[in-house]
Amino acid sequence: MVLYKASLQRLVHKLVLQPATETFSIFQVFRRFPSVRKQTWTSEMSKEQRTLQYVLQNASRGDPDSVLATMDTYAREQEWAMNVGDSKGAFLDQFVKETAPQTMLELGTYMGYSAVRTARLLPPGAKFITVEFKQENAAVAKEIISFAGLQDRVIQVISDSSEAIPQLKTKFNIETFDMVFIDHFKDFYVRDIKLLEENNLLRKGTVVVADNIIKPGAPEYADYVRTCGKYDSTFHEGKLYGGKPDGLEKSVYRG
Repeated sequence: MVLYKASLQRLVHKLVLQPATETFSIFQVFRRFPSVRKQTWTSEMSKEQRTLQYVLQNASRGDPDSVLATMDTYAREQEWAMNVGDSKGAFLDQFVKETAPQTMLELGTYMGYSAVRTARLLPPGAKFITVEFKQENAAVAKEIISFAGLQDRVIQVISDSSEAIPQLKTKFNIETFDMVFIDHFKDFYVRDIKLLEENNLLRKGTVVVADNIIKPGAPEYADYVRTCGKYDSTFHEGKLYGGKPDGLEKSVYRG
């Protein structure tokens, strides 16, 4: 990056030292040298924005599977990302198909990968709500979900999950959720599943799936759902991008 900036500075310096009739603004530099413009703008983007750019350039619009495959490729070959990914995503697909939820909650939208993965499998008329704390991530997710053609099947909420959960019944006319996917801050997993219980958003048979049980790890959550007596809980091992082991915890609420 230092070498790149130095090269750019030398280029600008060389151009602006031309006779007065041939001076250049930085924007004229970018017009004359589009590769410089592209590299500069890309370097100023966040990883999430670069992922979005890659999706827009390489995936097929309106094709959720193409969007997922493109995001997997970028995360595996360019920049690692904390998506659930294709390995663990296969388990998530299985759980969604088995449950066929009419109401589903996701905590942690991030870039929208799991929202796309889930929404493409939901039965007609299902209500899917995804909650994200960071506005920048939610903005990227909105673009990716829309590009996948699923904007009418996903309700995005930008809020801290602890503030959103108590309002879900009244704001979205939710009685209970058939399925919940937890994939946000690991320290909040226990807090939020207890909030779901306290607000009577779980029913007998609700399937709660949590990601990243091994890496970065959610030991307090795993211990809670396995020992509190409220759930029948099983661990399903998969892999992160790059091959390191991780897994999902599937917990069925006893009611």
